[in-house]
Amino acid sequence: MVWVFLLLLAWAVAGAACTRLCLAAVRAASVDENAEQVRDLTLYEAAFLSGGPGRVADLTMVSMARQQRLLLASTGWATVVDPRGRDEMERSVIGAIGPEGQSRIAPVRAAAAAADAVGGLAERLVGAGLAVTDGTRTTVAAGVRQVRAASLVVLALGVVALLFPATPDLPRDLVALWFALPLALTLSCLAIARVEVHPYSRWASPAGQRLLAALARRAASAGAGTSTGTGTGTGDTSACTGTGTGSGDDRTYLTFVAVRGIRAVGEPDLRAAFAHREQRGRD
Repeated sequence: MVWVFLLLLAWAVAGAACTRLCLAAVRAASVDENAEQVRDLTLYEAAFLSGGPGRVADLTMVSMARQQRLLLASTGWATVVDPRGRDEMERSVIGAIGPEGQSRIAPVRAAAAAADAVGGLAERLVGAGLAVTDGTRTTVAAGVRQVRAASLVVLALGVVALLFPATPDLPRDLVALWFALPLALTLSCLAIARVEVHPYSRWASPAGQRLLAALARRAASAGAGTSTGTGTGTGDTSACTGTGTGSGDDRTYLTFVAVRGIRAVGEPDLRAAFAHREQRGRD
C-alpha cells in the first residue's frame, strides 16, 4: 500500500501550495479595498510600481541627463553637471555620485535605489494601497510558482505509484484516478489565479496596476504620431514629480521610461551608457 502514502503526500503538497496562494490572493484583495480610488501617479510613483527602487533611480538619471544636468557617458560613467538637486530623488543621485562629481553608473544606481527618499516613496505608496509591503511583495507570484511546482510533484508521485505492481483488487486506472484529484486541484487553482489576479506584480497592488495601465494608455495616446525616442529634451523636474508644468513631450517620454524601463530610452548615448552598466552587472 505504498501508493496510499504517496497519495497522502500528493494531497499534502497540493493542499499546502493552494492554501498559500489563496491566502496571498486574499491579502492582495484586502489591500486593493483600502486603495485610493481617484488619483494620478507621479512619474516617480509609476517608476516604483513598475520596476521598484532601481527603476526610480534609472528614471531620475535619465531625467537629469535630458535636462543636461547629469552626463551619462557611453563608457558607463556618470558626471554631475549641475550639483543642485531639484527634488529629493535628484539629491539622492547626486549624493550617491559623491563629492568628486563622477562615478560609475552601477554603484550610483544601487545607492540611489537604497536612499531614504525612495524608501519614503515606497511607504507612501503602501499607505495609499497602491504598492505591496515587503513581507507580501512576492507572495502571489511565489504562490503561483509553488502551485506549479506542486502540480509537477503530484504528477511525479502518481507516476511512481503506477510503477508498483498492480493488484487484482486495485487496478492501475483506479490509482491514476486517485492521483488525478490533487492534480485537478492544483490546475484549477492556477486557472482561477490567472483569471482573478493576473498579471502578478512584484511591486504594485491591483489598484496600483490599474493606475499604471491608465497612465500608460494616456502616454500612448499623447505620444501617438510623435517620436518619443529621440531628441535631448529640456523639460524641468516637474515632469517627474507632477508638481509643475513640464513639457508635455518630455513627460510623455519619461512616462515610457518609468513604465517600460531603460528599453524605452531612444537616445544612442543614453542607451549605450545603460547597456554598459547592464553588461558590467552580468560580468
